[in-house]
Amino acid sequence: MPKRGRKYLEAAAKVEKDKNYPLAEAITLIKETVTTKFDPTVELHIRLGVDPRHADQQVRDVIVLPHGLGKTVRVLVFAEGEDAAIAQEAGADFVADDEMILKIQNGWVDFDVAIAVPSMMRKVGRLGRVLGPRSLMPNPRAGTVAPAEDLPRLIEEARAGRVEFRVDKTSNIHVPVGRASFTHEQLTDNIRALLAAVKRARPAATKGNYFRRITFANTMGPGIRVDHVEAVP
Repeated sequence: MPKRGRKYLEAAAKVEKDKNYPLAEAITLIKETVTTKFDPTVELHIRLGVDPRHADQQVRDVIVLPHGLGKTVRVLVFAEGEDAAIAQEAGADFVADDEMILKIQNGWVDFDVAIAVPSMMRKVGRLGRVLGPRSLMPNPRAGTVAPAEDLPRLIEEARAGRVEFRVDKTSNIHVPVGRASFTHEQLTDNIRALLAAVKRARPAATKGNYFRRITFANTMGPGIRVDHVEAVP
């Protein structure tokens, strides 16, 4: 285990490790346990009672958070010709042509959301090794592969706080829900909206308890366990 700094240890001392906090109390603690000089991202880590090895127990969806993420979102669109013109008109930060695709292939990923029109997926497919591990690969199931007429809406939603969540191979979901500087009400609204979306995405094949554990944390701060029975709407 790496040695923890003084600020982290002071913050961790405010948190009872095995206590499941009511959501309101957990949000208060998130604000009291900031250890960075910058405004940290707040993340929710959700342990689900699913077995992701089975195709019928996958959990994946997208949601536009009521109060966004509190950051500037850089949107890249894979498009050519008239589709590229629509993307530029809609305000995309980057429109990926062959030159930019090669740049990405060589490791450039200075953007937060990637969207593609269907005709570009034959080219985008070879970027899986770069984009996949960073959750930047356009995917029809996530709504990030769409016809050109949908680009203005998708770009607007991405900037407004559209986030994708998906269960990983350890049955966990990791999702940003805002910044520590958000008001108590803003964080509450974002978290409850996300938890409601995860609840709606429950696979029919899942048996037993669906929500197993919810942990709340800000960047470089200690984890705070949340009472999921009270928190999930």
